[in-house]
Amino acid sequence: MTDGALLDLLTLLAENGYEFVTVTPETHSRVNRRVGNAWAQDLRGVFGWSRPFRPGLLPERLLRAMEAAGVLEGTPSEGFRSTVRVSSLDGRLYVHSAFPTLAADAVFFGPDTFRATTAALAHLERRPNPVRRIVDIGCGSGAIGITLAARCPEAELVMVDINDRALRLARINAAAAGLADRATAQRSDLLNDVDGEFDLVVSNPPFMIDPLGRRYRDGGVGGHGLPVKVMHAAVNRLAPGGSLVLFSGTGIVDGEDPLRAQVENQLAGTPFDWSYVEVDPDVYDEELDTPAYQHADRIALAVLTVQRPVS
Repeated sequence: MTDGALLDLLTLLAENGYEFVTVTPETHSRVNRRVGNAWAQDLRGVFGWSRPFRPGLLPERLLRAMEAAGVLEGTPSEGFRSTVRVSSLDGRLYVHSAFPTLAADAVFFGPDTFRATTAALAHLERRPNPVRRIVDIGCGSGAIGITLAARCPEAELVMVDINDRALRLARINAAAAGLADRATAQRSDLLNDVDGEFDLVVSNPPFMIDPLGRRYRDGGVGGHGLPVKVMHAAVNRLAPGGSLVLFSGTGIVDGEDPLRAQVENQLAGTPFDWSYVEVDPDVYDEELDTPAYQHADRIALAVLTVQRPVS
C-alpha cells in the first residue's frame, strides 16, 4: 500500500461524489444483516458498509486505484472487498479501517469522531485568542485535528498516536485535505516525544473497558484511566491562553461519575479554568450486558474543557 496511491483513491472517490456517514459497529452489523445487503451495490456499499462486491460493479479506474493502493482483496469468483473504509466529515473524506475493526492496530472512525469534532469546533468559535499550534492526541484518522486546522489557516497541526497505522492514515488524510505543508503525524506516547507548548489540544481518547485491549478502544483502568492521563499531559503543555478540549465516555457507577471525580481531584487548587459537561447520558447500552460493565448504571459522554490563564 503506497501513500500516493491511497491519496489518489480518495481523490477519485471525491470526484465521484462519494459521501458516507459512519455509524456505530452495532448499527453497522444490523444494517448489513438486512435482506439484500449481503453484497455491495454501489460505492457506499464498498467503501462505507465494507460489503463484498462482484466484478463489474466499480469503474475500471477505481478498481485499478484500489489495486495500486493495496486495498483490494479477494478474487473474481469469490468476490472482492476493500480493506479500508472512507467516511465524510465537514466536507472532507477520511480513510480508516474497514469493518469490523477487530485488529489491534485498527484505525477507528465513528459517531464519536463527529461528536468530538463538533465539540472542538464549538470551542474554537468561542476562543478569544488566536490558534497557532494545535495537537491532536491519539489522533487516529486525524479527523478532529485536520478539521480544526482547516479553520485556522495560520496554525501548525501536530497529530500524535502510538499506532503506526493510524499515523500513516492521518498523514494521508491531511494531504487529502490540503494540509501537507503544515501538518505532521508523529509517534508519541501522549506528548512525551513532542516539544513545545500548544494553543489548542484536542483529544478523543479510548474510553471503553475492552477485554481485547485494542488501542483505539481500551481506555485503561475503569475506561477512564487513559482520558485522565491525556488531561494531565495536556494541561502541562498549554501555552498562555491555551485550551484543552477532551471528549470522552465514562461509566456511571451507583450514580457517580469516576472520570469527573478524577478531573476535580487533579485540577483542584490549580489556576486553570475548566468545565465538564455531560453531553449524552446514555450510549452504547449493549455494553451493559458484558462482564466489563456489570457494575455500571449507564455509559455517558462528556466534554472536558480546560483553559490556561493568559498570565
